[in-house]
Amino acid sequence: MTTLVKTLVTIGQAAKQTGLSAKMIRHYEEAGLLHKANRTDAGYRLYNSQQLQQLGFIKQARTLGFSIAQISSLLGLWRDPQRSSKEVKQLAEVHLDEIKQKVAELQQMQLLLQQLADSCCGNDQPQCAILDGLMP
Repeated sequence: MTTLVKTLVTIGQAAKQTGLSAKMIRHYEEAGLLHKANRTDAGYRLYNSQQLQQLGFIKQARTLGFSIAQISSLLGLWRDPQRSSKEVKQLAEVHLDEIKQKVAELQQMQLLLQQLADSCCGNDQPQCAILDGLMP
């Protein structure tokens, strides 16, 4: 993310500075992850440097695969100077366990699909071990 400015910026400028789309910024605002933006008399959203920093935080958390609910918890902890790092670590470790489970499931899928692909002749005949392997 580029250097945050100290003035108010429009949603288009916020999108450019954070690398998020305007649609995602509105979504995060509607989901309650981002405080509602101030609006001009014409109704344009204006974001301050703190909101831009929050958007950067949200973007990084999404990159790591955290859910909206998990990000909400992380933001709450981030905003709380009395937080315990233990709470943050527990949240991260739960997410890490979820990722490990997904990786194991993907590896199992890869193994099974590789076995099916290896057993298929891939010729002009209608017999196909892949289709046969998909039958219950």
